[in-house]
Amino acid sequence: MMRYRLQLACALAMSLMFGADPGTAATKLSASLEYLYAQAELEPPNAHQMPVCYGFGCRRRIYLVFSAAERATIANLMSNGRVSAAEERKAIQQVFVWFDRRVAREIGTDKRVANADIRTFDADHNFDCWDTMRNGTSMLLVLQEWGLLHFHTVADPRSRGIPLIQLPHNTPVLKETAANGTSWVVDMWPVAFAHTPDVMTLDKWMTED
Repeated sequence: MMRYRLQLACALAMSLMFGADPGTAATKLSASLEYLYAQAELEPPNAHQMPVCYGFGCRRRIYLVFSAAERATIANLMSNGRVSAAEERKAIQQVFVWFDRRVAREIGTDKRVANADIRTFDADHNFDCWDTMRNGTSMLLVLQEWGLLHFHTVADPRSRGIPLIQLPHNTPVLKETAANGTSWVVDMWPVAFAHTPDVMTLDKWMTED
C-alpha cells in the first residue's frame, strides 16, 4: 500500500508539473486523479454525488448529492453549449456559478473572497486553490459522467509557482477533443463568490502571476 501511494504521489507531482493524458469518466480515473482523491481520503465523484472541499487544503468537506431537479438544472445549463467548444466552456462557467451558490447554502461560503489562502483569516468559509482544484475537477468529472461534455474531456489538474518563492496555484483542466487538443483551465479561485470563473488556455494560465 505504501509503495502504491508513493507511485500515485509521484504520478500526481509529474502531471501537475508537465501535464498528462486526460482522465476519462469518473469511474475510470488516471493515476493522478485517483491520488487527488486518495490524498485527501475522499471518495471520487460519481453520477450521484461529488465531494466538496473547503477550509483550505480540504480540511473540511461534505458530499453533494444531486437531486433530480438539480441534475435537470445542470443539464439545462449545459444545453446552451451544444453548438461549439467555446459555447460549451461558457456553459461550464455557468455550472460553476450554480455550484458555488448551491454549496454555499450548506457550508457558508457565500461571503468567500477571491484568491483566498493562508493569509485569509476565515478559512472555514473560504476555498483555497487546493479546494477549488478538487471541487472544479469533481464538477467536471460529474458532467463527463452524465455525458454532458461533447467537445472536451477532463484532464489532470495543473499547478504553477516557484517552490519557496511563490505559493503554488492549482487548477482543473479540460482538453478539447478537436484535432488541436487545446487544454483549457476553469479556475474559480481568482474570483469571489458566485462570480464567473476564469477560462483561458492552459498555456496562457501557466504564464500568469
